[in-house]
Amino acid sequence: MTTTELLTLPDTANHHDHKYHQLVFGLEGKTEFDIQGRGEHVGLGQGCLVPSSTDHAFCGIGNNRIVVINIPTEALDAMPLHAQATHLFDKASYFTLDNQRQVLLQAICHEIKNTPANSPLLQACGTTLLLSIQNLMRQPTPRKSLAYIDLAALDLHIQLNMARKISIAELAGLTFLSPSHFHACFKEKTGVTPHQYVLQKRLEYSKQKLACGWTILQIAEHCGFSSQSAFTHAFRDYFQTTPGRCRKTSTEH
Repeated sequence: MTTTELLTLPDTANHHDHKYHQLVFGLEGKTEFDIQGRGEHVGLGQGCLVPSSTDHAFCGIGNNRIVVINIPTEALDAMPLHAQATHLFDKASYFTLDNQRQVLLQAICHEIKNTPANSPLLQACGTTLLLSIQNLMRQPTPRKSLAYIDLAALDLHIQLNMARKISIAELAGLTFLSPSHFHACFKEKTGVTPHQYVLQKRLEYSKQKLACGWTILQIAEHCGFSSQSAFTHAFRDYFQTTPGRCRKTSTEH
């Protein structure tokens, strides 16, 4: 029998496998899943397919909530799925929901929260989400959305707002994409996450200011770091040298 439940994952890593398929949706906060060596964040608008007998690790990051649908292998065979969907759990995979499916997920989760544990409605909710993912996975990846990301415009926005925190939702708004869709498209286009990209821009800009004679404290404040030590730590990790040594090298040349 298919079961559907809302869970909060602990912040300590766990791993296991089970004799049933599992469909997971991020609902609140962030979680991490590692399935067969491939790790991904699963937040709102994201999810993963875990085939039966597949070892996987997972943990929560702060306050979090996920929707988990457990599907016995024999139950999958009995469902009214498209022929291609019988192979839905042939391999582990991650997915990103479009806007319409995010709305569907929120509506179904509202029903789940207000439904008794023994109600047949819970099974219907799980089946609805499974059928929706079946259709999603059958669709070709919409590659044209990559063209919507104008890196020059994002670079200018980052430079103009360097001194404060810049959220993914804020950058996504400049591209008219949902945060989850923007995150996926941006990573495919650039090879890094939006957070990593913004950090790189801050550090590259800080290196220019070092050459201009700015103090480390001035740079930390202007480039949006929480403290001088946080800036120094990030700079050393990225450039493999300290800001002080970098300034000395630039003045010597």
